[in-house]
Amino acid sequence: MDRRHSGTETTRSDLLRLPRPYLLFLGDVGDPAYAKTAFGVRDWASAHCVGECRLEGGRVSLGLPELSPREARMAGARALLIGVANVGGVIPPAWMPMLLDALANGLDLVSGLHTRLGSIPALREAAERHGRRLVDVREPPPAIAPANGRRRSGMRLLTVGTDCALGKKYTALALTEALRLRGVDVDFRATGQTGILIAGRGIAMDAVVADFAAGAAERLSPDAAEDHWDVIEGQGSLFHPAYAGVSLALLHGSQPDVVVVCHDPGRSHMLGYPDYPMPSLEDAIGLNLQLGRRTRPAIRCAGVCLNTSAMDPASADALIEREGRRLGLPVADPVRGGACFERLVDACLDAGAAGRAG
Repeated sequence: MDRRHSGTETTRSDLLRLPRPYLLFLGDVGDPAYAKTAFGVRDWASAHCVGECRLEGGRVSLGLPELSPREARMAGARALLIGVANVGGVIPPAWMPMLLDALANGLDLVSGLHTRLGSIPALREAAERHGRRLVDVREPPPAIAPANGRRRSGMRLLTVGTDCALGKKYTALALTEALRLRGVDVDFRATGQTGILIAGRGIAMDAVVADFAAGAAERLSPDAAEDHWDVIEGQGSLFHPAYAGVSLALLHGSQPDVVVVCHDPGRSHMLGYPDYPMPSLEDAIGLNLQLGRRTRPAIRCAGVCLNTSAMDPASADALIEREGRRLGLPVADPVRGGACFERLVDACLDAGAAGRAG
C-alpha cells in the first residue's frame, strides 16, 4: 500500500528539504530491527523510493528492486538514503565503498545517523569533487530563536505518548492521511529523523539545544490559514526520565489545539528503564493537558491510539472497545484502522472546532 505524504507546502523555506527520490541503503544488517528507518520510508513514502541496495552479507530486504547506485541514478534517484539505524549511529568502514560509489555516480547522500557525513574526510572530499550534497537530517537549521509564546493562526494536533517508541510517528502520519482524505488542508510536521526522511523536511528536535527547542517547534509550524491543520510528530514522553525535556518543548512550542495520546498496552515499565513503571493513560492525558494549557489554554485530548501490533485481531478489538468505554474517549489502533479510527478522526475535528469556539 502506498501511504505517501504529499501535503501542501506551508513549511518555512529555510527548513531542511531533502533530495528525492531515494535509493535505500541497507548496509550489511541481518536484523530488520536495525533497518526500521528504511521500512518506515518504504511504508509511508513509497512514491519516493526507486530501489534498495545492500552489501554482501546483508540479509534484510524491503522487497524493492535491487539496484546499484549507477542503475538507481539512471532510474531517477537523486540520493542514496542510509536506511540503517545501528548501535551508536556510526558509519562503519565497510560502508565506505558503496557511499563513495553513490557520490561518483551522481547521487547525494542522506543520513539520519549521529555520525555526521561531513565529519568523514573521504566523503567530504568526494562530495566536493563530484559536486554532490551530504545531508545530515539531524543537523538543525541555523539561527533558531527562543520561543516567544505568540499564538499562531491555523489548527494544530500533536501526538504525545506514555513512553518512547510506541507509535507517535505512525499515528501522526495516519491522522494526516485520514484528514487529507476528508478534504482537510493538512501537513505532517516531522520532528525526528525517520519522519523527516518520509516527509522530506522538518526539524530533528533531539539535535536542538534545549533553550531553543520550543522555538524550533514554533518555527516548524508557522502561521497558517484558519482551516489548515498541522499534525505534529511527537517525541519522547513527559514521564520519561531522560527525554521529558523534548516532549515539554514540543508541547509548549506547538501550542496544540488537540492532542492524541499514544500507548503500548503490553509495556509495564518504560522501555530500557525497568525502575520506572509506565504511567496510566489517565495520568498521561491529565499531565499533557495541564502543561499544554500554559501556551494553549483551550487544548483538548481527542482520544487514544494503542499499539496493538503484538496482539491478535480479536484481542486487540476487545481491548480497544474496553478502553474506550473506560476512558470515555475514542480509542483506536491507527495501523489497524477501521471504524474506531474514523471515530477518532471525527473527535479530532470536533475538538479542534470546540477549542476555536471556546
